[in-house]
Amino acid sequence: MKKYLYSDETLFRNGDLFEIDYVPEEFNHRESQLKDIAFSLQPALHGRRPLNIALRGLPGTGKTTAVRRIFAEVEETTRRLVPVYVNCQTENTKYGIFAKMYSALNGQQAPPTGTPVRTLIEKVGRIMSERGTVLSVCLDDANYLLFNKTLNGVLFSILRLHQDFPNARAGVILPMSAMDIQLPQELDSGVLSVLQLKEIFFPPYTEEEIAGILKERIRKGLYPNVISDVLFDIIVKQTMRSGDLRVGLDLVKQSALLAERAGRMAIQEDDVLAAYEISKYVQLSASVKALTSPERSLLYMIADMAVETESYLSTGAVFEAATENMKMSYTSFYDKLRKFDQMRLVELSHLAMNGRTREIALRWEPEKVKEVCG
Repeated sequence: MKKYLYSDETLFRNGDLFEIDYVPEEFNHRESQLKDIAFSLQPALHGRRPLNIALRGLPGTGKTTAVRRIFAEVEETTRRLVPVYVNCQTENTKYGIFAKMYSALNGQQAPPTGTPVRTLIEKVGRIMSERGTVLSVCLDDANYLLFNKTLNGVLFSILRLHQDFPNARAGVILPMSAMDIQLPQELDSGVLSVLQLKEIFFPPYTEEEIAGILKERIRKGLYPNVISDVLFDIIVKQTMRSGDLRVGLDLVKQSALLAERAGRMAIQEDDVLAAYEISKYVQLSASVKALTSPERSLLYMIADMAVETESYLSTGAVFEAATENMKMSYTSFYDKLRKFDQMRLVELSHLAMNGRTREIALRWEPEKVKEVCG
């Protein structure tokens, strides 16, 4: 056996299998959820409006993968139903969402952003009406639209397209990782009356299920004997510790990359331990990437203040410091804090009996938050 890799050799058969957005051919342990999603779309195959559903579950439980898997089957099966996937972490305006719908229907880029939203909605509705096309719009991480008060307007416009455009029928899929958000309390009565939402729950993967998923990805994505059974068990344990399958997939990838860089044909324990220091921040990096520039600045400032104190930060003290450098109202400031809380970047808790003053605690190491925020 060769001791070192040549420069053009790799440990990966297919590195794509370890990417977060990879959709596997075999999607195990989510059969009932896949059936429920498919059932919600069945009316659309006959020209009727799809059922509206919410997918609830913690990050890394397969919600997005399930939607992408079903949408891929739809695209292969019929042209009557057009699936539209929108990542609300990055696309959080009404115009941006309807631009995605327009592109899916027309196969072209939407008009420039200077175009009025109403004009874009009319274009979408007219195409649907003329073609008799049904849309299923997945607003992934739909709870992100609550923070800028966009969700009500987006849902209202999508679900009531048929009122202005005959035969324009659409349904929504709302995957959400924020388990404490109750949509009936957040949405207007006019939206709730047409939404009639059914929830589908995605429980956390068990240790046995995580081991099975990782083992299959490793079998297809790496060459034989790259990871020993002992190291595989460590990877599974670290994945369970993080509570997120995506951490495990990235941990395998980063471990293999470290071994490759060292010119070895197999992963060592040091590779796994070093890789975990990278992979455990997958969720943090993804969350910060989805923030706007003012939000990143505020989070950086909170982390900077947290470095200097071992106690919790009060919202009043943070607001006072923030407004020295940023122009914002207290309402805007607190909306950003609520968003950070829902994204599990910080934890908010009551500090005073009157319910106004709260304390802020970072969920991640302050220095790491500062590094990721840049």
